[in-house]
Amino acid sequence: MSEKKEGGVSKGVIAVIVIAVVAVVIVVILSQKRSFEHVVAGTDSIDFTLPDLDGKQVSLKDFRGKVVFLNFWATWCKPCEDEMPSMQALYNGMKGQPFEIIAVSIDSDGTEVVKAYAKKYGITFTVLHDRSGKVKEAYKTTGVPETFIIDQNGVIAEKVWGPRDWTRMDSLGVVFDLIKNGPKQKGAYKPDKSADRR
Repeated sequence: MSEKKEGGVSKGVIAVIVIAVVAVVIVVILSQKRSFEHVVAGTDSIDFTLPDLDGKQVSLKDFRGKVVFLNFWATWCKPCEDEMPSMQALYNGMKGQPFEIIAVSIDSDGTEVVKAYAKKYGITFTVLHDRSGKVKEAYKTTGVPETFIIDQNGVIAEKVWGPRDWTRMDSLGVVFDLIKNGPKQKGAYKPDKSADRR
C-alpha cells in the first residue's frame, strides 16, 4: 500500500516538475523574443532615468504629453558633431511648442567630457549621460547618431538612423504632424526603411 502511495506521489511530483520546466522555458522564450524585437516606429518607447550634466536624475516619462526628440550620440562621433548645430537650431525654433530634445550621450568617459562638449557647442537642450550603455542597449541602437521621434503618448513615431540636417523641412514632417494633429494610433506608424535620409 505504501509503495503505491509513494509511486503516486512520485508521478505527481514528476508532473509538477515537468509543468514547472515547461513554464520556465516559455517565459525564457518570450523574454528572449522581446530582447530581439526591434525598437522602431509603432512600438512603445522604453522609459529610463539618467543623470543630466548637473547630476539631476531625469526620466523619459517626465516629458509625456510632448513630442520628444530622443537622440543617441557621443563626443567622439564626427557625424554627431555635424548634426548637433541643426538640433540646437531646431530646439531654438521650437521654443513655446510641446516639444523637447533629449540627447543621450553614450560616452564611457566622465560627465566632465560631455559637459565640456555641450559648452563648446552651445547646447541648451536636455543632455543625459548613459555612461553604462544600458539605455543604448535597451533601444538596440546600432550606432550613433540615432534618433527616435516619440509621440505625446510615448509611442515611437519615427526612427532615424544616422545624421540629418534638422533645419530642413523634409526632415521634420513627423515632428510637425505630431504637433499639429496629435498622436496617431499605434499601428498607423510604419517602420521606415529609408529613415536615414539626410
